[in-house]
Amino acid sequence: MQRREFLKLSAAISLTPLLSAQASAEPLTEIRIGYQKNGVLVIARQRRTLEEHFASQNIGVKWLEFSSGPPMLEAMNVGSIHYGAVGDSPPIFAQAAGAAIVYAAGQPITNGQGILVPKDSPIRNLADLKGKRIGFTKGSSAHNVVLLVLQAAGLSYDDITPVYLAPPDAGPAFAQGSIDAWSIWDPYFAIGELKQNGRILVNASDVGRTNSFYIANRDFAQRNGSILKQIIAVTSATAQWAEDHRTDVAQSLAAVTGIPLDIQTVAANRSSFAVGPVTDDIVATQQGVADRFHKLGLIPRPIVVRDAVWKPPQA
Repeated sequence: MQRREFLKLSAAISLTPLLSAQASAEPLTEIRIGYQKNGVLVIARQRRTLEEHFASQNIGVKWLEFSSGPPMLEAMNVGSIHYGAVGDSPPIFAQAAGAAIVYAAGQPITNGQGILVPKDSPIRNLADLKGKRIGFTKGSSAHNVVLLVLQAAGLSYDDITPVYLAPPDAGPAFAQGSIDAWSIWDPYFAIGELKQNGRILVNASDVGRTNSFYIANRDFAQRNGSILKQIIAVTSATAQWAEDHRTDVAQSLAAVTGIPLDIQTVAANRSSFAVGPVTDDIVATQQGVADRFHKLGLIPRPIVVRDAVWKPPQA
């Protein structure tokens, strides 16, 4: 989907009437949101857009930071958080494990993730990855990027040595030469490139289409549908603001995450922020990711992505 078309869908969501909370025996008093060191939710936290929106409804907002998507969705499954942003792979692993999650909104990724190698590395093309140690977070969007790259190179998963590392551990391993290549997303992608002697071997967008998602706890979505619609609307409006204010975005990201401004500037300038509905096109792409993981035996059973797509309540 072209970014312009997606922005139109994004605008449609942001104009959705903001409904009052559904009546329940125990009124909602706090929304718990998971975030990583990038993206629209970091901007929303810095700008306090959700706090301001829900203040009149006496609903507070609590923010919890995660290093990657898999642990975030583990927390979401047990209800510790209600809403969060992740890449394409974590919800697939979570759905395959029977987690209580739903896809609430989608976001196409253009750049900002890929595979890095050291600047002086003999690895010059994708085929050169054969026999190499590639670091990435298992079950993350970086995992899917590795599969896309191997497919493009005509290599199998057995042709590499996967080294499963969370971003805080993978960065030093890459800088010290303990791994030959690193599949990662921004801002770590930019850190590796600018501060850890990295060279971009391939951008994810060069080998396939990828998306990120806004995921909600399934029970929260069922009980608080109108609240979730409001959260998505505010997220979408924040994303539209971010598309036109990238300098401010970089400053917000740096302020919240503590990652230097020059790094976050690179990340902000190559990001796509548009948030929109989980369209048939996005579902089809995500189903392809799920099928790829199942074919390799990386998830225990086949899944139907559409079964986990949230259906907003009608106004």
